[in-house]
Amino acid sequence: MKWSIIQLQKFRNEAFPIDETIELKELPERDSEIRDVSPVHITGRADISSSKITFHLHIEAVLTLPCARTLVDVPYPVSVDTTETFLLNSSHVEEDGLHEEVHLLDSEVVNLESVIEEILILQVPLQVFSDKAMEDEGMLNGKGWEVVSEEELEEEREKEQNDQPKKDPRLADLAKFFDENKNT
Repeated sequence: MKWSIIQLQKFRNEAFPIDETIELKELPERDSEIRDVSPVHITGRADISSSKITFHLHIEAVLTLPCARTLVDVPYPVSVDTTETFLLNSSHVEEDGLHEEVHLLDSEVVNLESVIEEILILQVPLQVFSDKAMEDEGMLNGKGWEVVSEEELEEEREKEQNDQPKKDPRLADLAKFFDENKNT
């Protein structure tokens, strides 16, 4: 994912499509929490002008992280959209008044690999749990609570509504009587 500025300038004022898969074997060395990383698939486009190059990227990968309880490997899928801008000349920072984060080029080559590595490192959560740890260690319930899916919750609500006794229409006036007594 390296291009010279001359290569990219050939696509000035038109979209430069990106669809590549790269290996980032150095990523586990940069962050000790990352044990392994799958091939990273990057799609998107680059908008190239005379003063800057803006990459609109979608990054997908699977990071292997340690479980916070058992330290077994846990696959953690990452899917992130990002926009990265590279300025070709540092004098354009003041002129454009850019308030977004930009990258200044110190050579004639645009290297996206280091930027993608940083983005993936920022996606690492503080803790991940394996499915086995969630089940074995009682992570799905506790004293007075339990984790339920939305489907289970909906079924439980329907069951409660069906179990409620139906009000006898002959006693509706009596219910109104008690409501009036509470208001006085």
